[in-house]
Amino acid sequence: MRIAVGQFASTEDWQTNLKTCVTLIDEAVRGGAGLLVLPEDALALFIDEPARIAGAAQPLDGPFVTGLRAHSEGSPMTIVAGVHEPAGDGKVHNTLVAVRDGELVAAYRKVHLYDAFGARESDRVAPGDGEPVVVDCDGWKVGLMTCYDIRFPEMARLLVDAGADVLAVPAAWVRGPAKERHWEVMVTARALENTCYVAASGECGRRNIGSSMVVDPLGTVRDRLGNRPGLLWAIADREELAEARRALPVLANRRFRVDPSIRPLKETA
Repeated sequence: MRIAVGQFASTEDWQTNLKTCVTLIDEAVRGGAGLLVLPEDALALFIDEPARIAGAAQPLDGPFVTGLRAHSEGSPMTIVAGVHEPAGDGKVHNTLVAVRDGELVAAYRKVHLYDAFGARESDRVAPGDGEPVVVDCDGWKVGLMTCYDIRFPEMARLLVDAGADVLAVPAAWVRGPAKERHWEVMVTARALENTCYVAASGECGRRNIGSSMVVDPLGTVRDRLGNRPGLLWAIADREELAEARRALPVLANRRFRVDPSIRPLKETA
């Protein structure tokens, strides 16, 4: 499967961002991608006034996702992108959508909220509480994770246990001391410890690092972007995946199961 990962600097205007997504979709289709991963906050981003996202959030049948669906018609390529949808009580869900050939094929609501490094995502975002989401894509199984989820290895392992051999990770990774290193280490670790591919898309621009990358099952970065908008490419190969899992059988050799139950948010505070 040919994988494309796009990154761009999201604006406050969903129509502008949809046009950017459409441009990247067209380029990925021309390049023969089976999977396109776009950033978290693809619908809109309010860097200085994050609380405004509640007013900009759209339901999954709203114009932004409908626009992605419409532009995907006639193509077998799966598009993964991050949006915010109303959650009630003034909060939103941070949601990944997967669309293909005019249809919404899956949605994942972010489980781990970014209450770290002085940020409080939980002040405005309600966490998801569903099962891990794995999408059929061009004969592959693609697991969905969002940004801060990458810091939790059990999340990736649950997705792999559910059949994922590729992890799609849209993100808006905020700059900070050693944060770029954290991103690279953890994206690489999730690939290596699960012997799977990781396709990670980072929002770039004034606040976030970009640094999108695809990592193979033995931890080699196949392609990466810096801090400018762009599209990168990589190939996920069945024989390569099988050989990695034969040479490094960590999934077969492990001794502990991962508990799939989600603790209530109040227990994690």
